[in-house]
Amino acid sequence: MNQWLILFSKEQKEMLKNFKWIWVPLVFMIMGMMQPLTAYYLPDILEAVGGMPEGTVLEMPVPTAPEVLVATLGQFSQIGILILVLATMGIVSSERSSGSYVMILVKPVSFTSYITAKWASISLFAISSFILGYLSSAYYTYILMGEFRIVDMMFGGGVYALWLIFIMTLVLLFSSLMKSIGAIAFLSLGTTMLLSLLTSLFSKMMYWSPARLSTHSHSILLTSSGVDYFWLSLLVTFFLIVALLVVTIQLFKKKELVS
Repeated sequence: MNQWLILFSKEQKEMLKNFKWIWVPLVFMIMGMMQPLTAYYLPDILEAVGGMPEGTVLEMPVPTAPEVLVATLGQFSQIGILILVLATMGIVSSERSSGSYVMILVKPVSFTSYITAKWASISLFAISSFILGYLSSAYYTYILMGEFRIVDMMFGGGVYALWLIFIMTLVLLFSSLMKSIGAIAFLSLGTTMLLSLLTSLFSKMMYWSPARLSTHSHSILLTSSGVDYFWLSLLVTFFLIVALLVVTIQLFKKKELVS
């Protein structure tokens, strides 16, 4: 356990050294703040920009507090996931390229400790950034739009956080298998987008998909409950995260022993 904590601490210090623990959470906080501010002041912004015919009256309904939180999650799904993938895609590949991982694994350090410490590190990093951005959005939403159910906000956020952990697990898998940063980013984002697209197109067949967690989180915020097959999607995602971790460890171990 002490060995694992040392590896985990090393990863955290590395991300601090590269300022990832500063700029990524900051970007999420800015995105979180901008969503309620933009939604509330949009009519004023459009009026100030001008270009509308004289006498035009803009009557835009102000979205409800839950709707703004849903829009925030949508913003995280677009820009936030991209940022997280770009920030974590070199978690293993960078050490493989430099050869520094060899010095770690001959300590001796088990492959399981090496991979799981990195997984826990990037998962904590992603969830912490998300929470800071989500709380920033919730704060300004409460001030500008009014009250919302705290329980729904926390539950919906927790479900969405599991989706982010699944994506981080995919990043770790591809980073363990490849040295090319571009290929890791492409496959991580491509797999996430393809899974989301297939889930949207074949929703009746892919009711179990991890990509449904985003839809479930939106539904929880708006209606206090997930859509159909919520618990199945949750359980499948847990299972896939564990399965992907096991596969990552085994493939990484096989690849390194062969090389």
